[in-house]
Amino acid sequence: MKDSSKKKKNIPPFVAKIILLLGIIGPGLITANIDNDAGGIATYSMAGAQTGYRLLWILMPITIALIMVQEMAARMGIVSGKGLADLIREKFGLRVTFYTLILLIIADLGNTTAEFAGIASAGEIFGISKYLSVPISSLFVCLLIFKGDYKMVERVFLAGCSVYLAYIVSGVIIDPDWVTIATAVVVPDLKAIRSSDMPIIVGLIGTSITPWMQFYIQAAVVEKGITPKHLTHSKIDIIVGCISMFLVTLFIIICCAATLHAAGITISSAKDAAISLKPLAGSYASILFAIGLFNASIFSAALLPLATSYYVCEGMGWDAGVGKSFKEAPNFFTIFTLLVVASAAMTLIPQINLFDILIWSQVINGVLIPVILIFIINLCNDSEIMGEYTNSRSYNLISYGIVALMTIANLAMFYFELS
Repeated sequence: MKDSSKKKKNIPPFVAKIILLLGIIGPGLITANIDNDAGGIATYSMAGAQTGYRLLWILMPITIALIMVQEMAARMGIVSGKGLADLIREKFGLRVTFYTLILLIIADLGNTTAEFAGIASAGEIFGISKYLSVPISSLFVCLLIFKGDYKMVERVFLAGCSVYLAYIVSGVIIDPDWVTIATAVVVPDLKAIRSSDMPIIVGLIGTSITPWMQFYIQAAVVEKGITPKHLTHSKIDIIVGCISMFLVTLFIIICCAATLHAAGITISSAKDAAISLKPLAGSYASILFAIGLFNASIFSAALLPLATSYYVCEGMGWDAGVGKSFKEAPNFFTIFTLLVVASAAMTLIPQINLFDILIWSQVINGVLIPVILIFIINLCNDSEIMGEYTNSRSYNLISYGIVALMTIANLAMFYFELS
């Protein structure tokens, strides 16, 4: 016993800090990376194929905005020890919470269906029928949540995040003009924007900051038990996660810009991108792109229903948590299962229009995200909830600017999608 205590005391302070940081890392990294889902990858692929490198500079401000929004949600969860839906119910009432939850459930059902469609598309690239890939994936997703505790589920999600490196490797294999890319990322070229680029710009913004992300990260930090003394470590987790998301998004666009755009090839999905890369960039780049699509789809198909289960149970005052048993949190696991089963089933119905489902779920997300952000800002300025950790004036100013930009972007999305 004496020897082990001496070893602990002899750990250098820097190493101890790294160990502590590794213990905190998880919610921010997972939430940001799994936001690169099937719909996001399709949007980024089309951005690269249609616009080349013209819009790369937009990724920087999007990433900064995402860091700020995620930091507010995580800080609120850490300080209050409550989920976002729980706080919305307490401050704004059950009626507001109920209607917000209804819209969120509908949107997340559509988004989860899109994730299973992504699984089906990725499987078909490798010659696997969707009638095999979708049921197996849905079973894996259910077993992961039902059989694992929070630590195990988090580790699996973190392992899934590492697979996103496939897109970076694909970009390196293609070997584009890195000087041109660096310039396009750092220097905004507003004169190069065309009217036809607007739907892509709106798509890039809309797929990066979504309602479910804010509910999930707040629920995750609460269930993980992160305390206010670890706020700095949580911020690092969020920043690392958002930068990681930025890099993955960047390389997806690069892959398609350097090959498809250069060859004048247009696409309408991530599956098209993966298939089209093969003759232009080689089979390795194509396979890695397809693996990335499957990985993104299956983990998003797990995380989206999980986020939905968290906020519905929080909003209704029910017990929730991956670490609980079915007897302890029956509503939590029932909601999760119903979402997974319903989404997987809709993917397998031949007559159903998956594109319309995706579009309308995005429309609902577009309506909700400015409202959710206003809820978050309002709660983060409530001293009864946040104590000394309320927002500063400058933080509020920038945050309301983000709300305004999201509102404008979503109004533009409605115009382009519904006209």
